[in-house]
Amino acid sequence: MKAVVIMLMLASNPAAAQQDYAKERARMVREHIEARGIKDERVLKVMRETPRHLFVPKSMESRAYQDSPLPIGYNQTISQPYIVASMTEMLGCGPKHRVLEIGTGSGYQAAVLAPLVEQVYTIEIVEPLARQAAALLKVLGHGNVEVRYGDGYAGWPEQAPFDRIILTAAPPEIPQALVDQLKPGGRLVAPEGREWQELIVIDKDGQGRVKRRRAYGVMFVPMVKGKRD
Repeated sequence: MKAVVIMLMLASNPAAAQQDYAKERARMVREHIEARGIKDERVLKVMRETPRHLFVPKSMESRAYQDSPLPIGYNQTISQPYIVASMTEMLGCGPKHRVLEIGTGSGYQAAVLAPLVEQVYTIEIVEPLARQAAALLKVLGHGNVEVRYGDGYAGWPEQAPFDRIILTAAPPEIPQALVDQLKPGGRLVAPEGREWQELIVIDKDGQGRVKRRRAYGVMFVPMVKGKRD
């Protein structure tokens, strides 16, 4: 339904979705992202251009450009803008990269990644969210994003290996299946842990050897195993 409303709005005023909140997006990037050390110009540009207000419930729209996570239903959240920008910068994406995202949510992180890479594959375990995100991303013209409803613990073996993998929900431990689906020379960025979570960066060298490092403490929703309706 939300995607239909957005489609009608775009048809009547194609610039509306992008321009209504342009000043708020610019302020968000300036005060909450650049000021905290994010330097990648490609990331800063896409954060200024991606309409976060379309990826939150209508009741949350006025808070869309605050630097905070927001509820999107089904006990899920959209990550705070700084975390989205920071994780995107850590990924170090290139224009020819194929990226796997675990935890589509409302589709915001996929929308941020789409202009930076060749292809985004994203998996969501909550079927209504997967459907809504797929419809919205299509409406917004992100034709290089493919959404799947399913268990993120299994990854997407048919499309592996991936240059980059990002998780937007926290497993107790990063699944080995995802590490296995990372291409040599690739990178994975993910929150990991239960009560205490840390953002983990995994680099796989050309020989397939893996190196882990901890970035900083975070708090994400848990990564759920197995499909659910």
